[in-house]
Amino acid sequence: MVKIIHVWSSFYKTSQRNKQIAMGRKKFNMDPKKGIQFLLENDLLQHTPEDIAQFLYKGEGLNKTVIGDYLGERDDFNIKVLQAFVELHEFADLNLVQALRQFLWSFRLPGEAQKIDRMMEAFASRYCQCNPGVFQSTDTCYVLSFAIIMLNTSLHNPNVRDKPPVERFISMNRGINEGGDLPEELLRIHLFSLPSYAVCFSLAGGRVKTWKRRWFILTDNCLYYFEYTTMQPP
Repeated sequence: MVKIIHVWSSFYKTSQRNKQIAMGRKKFNMDPKKGIQFLLENDLLQHTPEDIAQFLYKGEGLNKTVIGDYLGERDDFNIKVLQAFVELHEFADLNLVQALRQFLWSFRLPGEAQKIDRMMEAFASRYCQCNPGVFQSTDTCYVLSFAIIMLNTSLHNPNVRDKPPVERFISMNRGINEGGDLPEELLRIHLFSLPSYAVCFSLAGGRVKTWKRRWFILTDNCLYYFEYTTMQPP
């Protein structure tokens, strides 16, 4: 009887905890600071940048646009959370487009320029840390990252009729490597790593109907299916 009571008590506590976590996620999606505060007050998160970053990185039930807004805040603590969040990404042996794809699938870029600036600086620093020697400075990585994002937007925005050719992209990025030019081969590699189209689906399992997120990327006239954003076309 005592064992049954213990099991039931444990089940009840777990159930209540899960309900509080679900409530915290809902509050976060409505107001990220209030959501984080709720989770802290109920001992569901520790008040450390690392713990909060892990919560955002997992992203279960969280609105990715809200994650981006929270990470981009200029508050000192938010900046530390952003740094911890970026460090959860492993960019070693990925080219810049592949790393950007992984990074930007974990949240949505906010609309405020200053927030984007802080996030891309953090990304560039982490990428250079994981891939020493690829760029002469984090500034080079930062500028090229922005150029790739703008190029990708232009290529896939139906309102942009003048699609920039390879030569224009290379010309626009002359002199960004501490006053020198990046190797043209490197720029071409990044350019042709851009997917023609990418989309995310939630798929139901077979016997057990659990929904799982999967990614499809169309590139070089081939459609690739991935379980994780870190996987790349062959």
